[in-house]
Amino acid sequence: MIEQAAGCRIKVEALGEAYQALAEQWAERLGLPMDEPDAEFALQLSAQGLQLQQLGPDAPGPVRVDFVEGGAAHRRLFGGGTGQMIAKAVGIQQGVRPRVLDATAGLGKDAFVLASLGCEMSLIERQPLIGALLEDGLARGLDDFEVAPIVSRMHLLKGNSIEVMRHWEGEPPQVIYLDPMFPHREKTALVKKEMRLFRPLVGDDNDAPALLEAALALASHRVVVKRPRKAPCIAGPKPSHALDGKSSRYDIYPKKALKP
Repeated sequence: MIEQAAGCRIKVEALGEAYQALAEQWAERLGLPMDEPDAEFALQLSAQGLQLQQLGPDAPGPVRVDFVEGGAAHRRLFGGGTGQMIAKAVGIQQGVRPRVLDATAGLGKDAFVLASLGCEMSLIERQPLIGALLEDGLARGLDDFEVAPIVSRMHLLKGNSIEVMRHWEGEPPQVIYLDPMFPHREKTALVKKEMRLFRPLVGDDNDAPALLEAALALASHRVVVKRPRKAPCIAGPKPSHALDGKSSRYDIYPKKALKP
C-alpha cells in the first residue's frame, strides 16, 4: 500500500485493452484501485510503458522513466563524459569507478549518468509510485542493445533508504549519493513538471539529516549531497568542500581517498 501518497487519490488504468492485465497486476502490487472517479493521479499502462499522469485541467504531461530516448540519450551521447561535475563529485578518475549507492534515486537520471561512465550503481527510491516508474524504465532499458549494458549496472533496491542503509548487508558502497527533495520557493516551484507532479506525492525530505547520518555511517569512502546552489547544507556534520555549478552544487563528505 502506498503510505507516502496519503491524501492523494490515485488510480491505475490501462490505455488500451492489451495492457489491462498488466495494469491489474500493478494495481494489486501497489494496493491501488482501478476505479476511482475522484482520482487526482493515474498510473497508466501503454505502449510506451508505465507513466504517471496528474489529472485535471492544468496538469502537466505524463512522466515516465526512459533511458533509451530523450534527455537520457542526449546526455549519454553529448553530456561531457568524465568531465561532468557529478563524475568529479563521486570521485571518478582514471582507473577509478567507485561502487555508488544512490539513496534518493527518483527517476534514475543521475544514476544512469554514473552507470554510463562505468560505475556499479545501487538505487533506492522509497516512494512506491516513483519506484514503479523506475522499475519499468530499467526493464525497458534492458531491451535496447546500446542501453542494456548500462542499465545492467543499475540495481534497484526496495524500501526506506534510511532503514536499508542502517541494515545493509555485505560490502558497503564506496560512495553514497544523496539528492533530497528540497523545500521549494514559489519562483522555482514550476521549473520541472516532475517536481509539480511528485511534490504532492512525496513532499519534502524532512528527514534529510537522518539520511545523511545513515549514509556517513555506511559509505566506505565518501558521501556526496546534491543541493540547490544557494541552499544551506543539510544539518549535521559539515562537508569538507563543495563543487559549485550554475544552479546546483555537490557537498563532499570524504572518509578516505579513492585510489585505482
